Amino acid sequence: MKKCDLMVDIGRRRFLSGAGIAAAGAAATTMVPGTAQAKPASARVDYPINRLGTVSELKVNEPKDVSYPDADAPGVLIKLGKRVPGGVGPDGDIVGFATLCPHKGYPLAFNAGDKTLNCPGHYSRFDCEAGGQQIWGQATQNLPQYALRVETNGDIVAEGLDELLYGRLSNVL
Repeated sequence: MKKCDLMVDIGRRRFLSGAGIAAAGAAATTMVPGTAQAKPASARVDYPINRLGTVSELKVNEPKDVSYPDADAPGVLIKLGKRVPGGVGPDGDIVGFATLCPHKGYPLAFNAGDKTLNCPGHYSRFDCEAGGQQIWGQATQNLPQYALRVETNGDIVAEGLDELLYGRLSNVL
């Protein structure tokens, strides 16, 4: 049998060090300023603007049932009584959330004591004062929060969502 003269035996150490240098070079080229793609500031999905209620209708810690962006997406508006991130209104304390658990779609219930929305199915809990952040349970995403604004006449208007609605493959109507 004839031996191949084109093969080169570089050894394991030399091969691994070369592979390491190649990997470091590839990583360095992706880190060069100006070439990396910036993450968008908001992952908000814009929907048609819908009026959900008025500031005068809301009482502290009493959720108002609403639907947004359509009749198949139940939600709530809540006046929390203290300024929170994402809150609107004169006191910056009005927030809105979809009320189907992102884990399995169970309807959520508001707990005024700790200002959470809670799932009776698998016990996921979402903090309304922290933008619907999941604080316990089986869900793998935070609660979808409405992008709200308050008109000069006191109307509360929704303009979009920041998470995927339960049961939908995309946030496109």
